[in-house]
Amino acid sequence: MTDEKEEKKDIAAKIVRLLPAIAKPDYKESLNSKLKWTGIALGLYLLLSYITVFGVNKATSFEQFQFFEIVLGSKFGSIMTLGIGPIVTGGIIMQLLVGSKIINWDTTKPEGRKKFQTWNKLMAIVLAFVEAAAFVLAGALPVIPSLPIILFVILQLAAGGIIVIILDELITKWGFGSGVSLFIATGVATQFIIGLISPFSVTGRIAGAIPGFLVSMGMNQPALAFAYILPVITTFLVFLVVIYVQHIKVQIPLSFAKMRGFGRTWELKLLYTSNIPVILVAALIANMQLVAHIGIQPTSTGLNCSLIGCFDQAGTLVSGFVYYLSTPGGGQVNNSFLYQVISGTLLPGEVIRAITYTLFLVIGAVIFSVFWVGTAGMGASTVAGQLDSAGMQIPGYRRDPKVMESVLDRYIPHLAVLGGVTIGLLAAFADLIGAIGTGTGILLTVMIVYNYYEQLQHEKLDEAHPLIRKIVGE
Repeated sequence: MTDEKEEKKDIAAKIVRLLPAIAKPDYKESLNSKLKWTGIALGLYLLLSYITVFGVNKATSFEQFQFFEIVLGSKFGSIMTLGIGPIVTGGIIMQLLVGSKIINWDTTKPEGRKKFQTWNKLMAIVLAFVEAAAFVLAGALPVIPSLPIILFVILQLAAGGIIVIILDELITKWGFGSGVSLFIATGVATQFIIGLISPFSVTGRIAGAIPGFLVSMGMNQPALAFAYILPVITTFLVFLVVIYVQHIKVQIPLSFAKMRGFGRTWELKLLYTSNIPVILVAALIANMQLVAHIGIQPTSTGLNCSLIGCFDQAGTLVSGFVYYLSTPGGGQVNNSFLYQVISGTLLPGEVIRAITYTLFLVIGAVIFSVFWVGTAGMGASTVAGQLDSAGMQIPGYRRDPKVMESVLDRYIPHLAVLGGVTIGLLAAFADLIGAIGTGTGILLTVMIVYNYYEQLQHEKLDEAHPLIRKIVGE
């Protein structure tokens, strides 16, 4: 009764009830059913990403927004231009408000987490309209200069953002894993394939690493061939490092209180909050790069500048505050920080840029990691309560949630910080060495795919397709 009264007072709950939503299934789904709904949601997402927004110039190149597209799973000029931007940006705002206690909700309790999720959804829907308007008014999308067309484009983009919110709910409740993660991995995988085997880019030069390497060797240009093959090597290196770090964990023995001699080992990973912190930080950087396009004015130096960034005629960041929060080398795999070091073309300014970029990723990842532990119900108090309700205890200690909480408190807060530092450094490392599909994108994709692999291992695979069982190793 108390929860119903609280929900009636909650403005967000009243509004969200009027909006489209996906209800949870009232039965336990099979793995095949989960995979089916995941495939349907992903298919719709991909289909919409190839539908061009009416009123936008189709001949426009959006290569300067590649980082935004990869990190937020979007495709500029299509219905999916916003991608998961509203969801992630809304999550950033709510994390900061609740984590800093500006909004004092107890997210360790179910009602607190429900309120957080409700407001998070409402914030995402509002941001879908805000970001759509910002994209158009900032000139990120060249729109026909007509007020009705401008308004119609904004509505199309906002509708696409809301559709992504619904598809994310569909995957989370009926499918497998998370829609946010799946859409990021899909976008990065597409960019990876293009960066690996595509013969040409929009600009007409060879885009793929393998075709570029073969052509360069055939033309007896070893330096250019090295520039093409280096990203392949660094991508493979990122893959190995991420898999290795995923296996670093602390094992805590547990036993059943009512069944002596029976127990299990509970694992606390070094990356306790997984890839969530780096998704939020990368989304923050992408949004800041977008904001840098607002209010651009031409200068006497030939650059187009706003308050926080300057761009050249090709739309590439060349100076300003946001410039020092972007990847050295402009995110180009054949001009990465590592390649500049090896080729001897590294400038002092790029070293400063590498340092500021790394510091921002690490500090941001730590902040979001700590906040995520509190708002996602991953703190020592919540976990201790869950283990106690499952009839588990730590051998050698009396069965008491407070005692278990004190033991877990020795690990979880430290893992939140250390995991944030680790994932931030990994993202910076991957970007600086120039992995294909951007270092951050490849890092996220490898972690997402590996998490899917771990989730599959805990599913009943009796009815699964033989290929799925073979992948999992059964």
